[in-house]
Amino acid sequence: MNADMVGAGWDAPGWRESASQWVTDQLGRYGRRVTGPVEERVRPWSLVWRVPTDDGDAWFKANSDGTRYEAGLLAALSRLAPGRVPDPLAVDADRGWSLLPDGGRTLRDVLAVAPDPGRWELILPAYADLQRVSAAHADELLALGLPDHRPEVLPGLFVHLLDDTDSLLLGTEDGLTPEMHARLRGHADRYARDCRRLADLGVEPTVQHDDLHDGNIFVATDGPRFFDWGDASLAHPFGTLLVTLRSVGHAFELPAGDAVLLRLRDAYLEAWTDRYDRADLREAAALATTVTTVSRSLSWRRALPATDPTRAAYAAAVPGWLEELFAPAPL
Repeated sequence: MNADMVGAGWDAPGWRESASQWVTDQLGRYGRRVTGPVEERVRPWSLVWRVPTDDGDAWFKANSDGTRYEAGLLAALSRLAPGRVPDPLAVDADRGWSLLPDGGRTLRDVLAVAPDPGRWELILPAYADLQRVSAAHADELLALGLPDHRPEVLPGLFVHLLDDTDSLLLGTEDGLTPEMHARLRGHADRYARDCRRLADLGVEPTVQHDDLHDGNIFVATDGPRFFDWGDASLAHPFGTLLVTLRSVGHAFELPAGDAVLLRLRDAYLEAWTDRYDRADLREAAALATTVTTVSRSLSWRRALPATDPTRAAYAAAVPGWLEELFAPAPL
């Protein structure tokens, strides 16, 4: 590994040449070769190449500093929960690089042809199994750099986030108003109580994807595979339901609390019913989908390097998710 490349931006001298050589070398270990130019997608948090080869496409991903842990996390999840994430062809955790096989159709592709929210009833239990297996390895995941968003940690992170008025775009057109900022500060004690209650309900923290929607799930004959873990954290598992149920509600025009969303919630929670009372699980799910709005704000702040010129296009997500703390939860 070239130490000069660690932490470098996509346009640093020699970066692309080094990345291209790494991709070529890793594919060569599988007897594959690159057959054409890559297709590139760049966001502040990652660069992705679609790499054509003589045996189908491969995908190279390079994470920014704020999401660098994703590569190592993916390798760990592939080992801990085989078949539940794409098995990487290669990973360089220090540089935040991963090389993946083509995953095929996403759930979004499938739903575009045959819309049916009931498909989620088979997918959510598989994701819950991944979370339960991973819970026993929390220390290992934290050592990989996975951010710590456990309920007992979130109140302090919330207060510190409120002090970051630049990230909150305080007083600007796309940011928090002074009135909303004051309202959030006044909510800090209630937020801490909600987090304490969530922790007291006893469900172990584990990896929490934090952006689990139909575009981040491959549909395979042997079950779903979950990808794009750059927003993930060690957190209460049920926080996942915030984005998942909102995305399902948006796609199928379902209001908060719709019976379909409650059925999906229960399908997901079923994995924990061997140890916990269903009423407690439902209470935890309701609390988690509320407190996790702060986690979403933190994820966006982490993903947006301050020096990236395209940051402004996404920066409103940081204050926007904080405001969602007062919006109706999907449950």
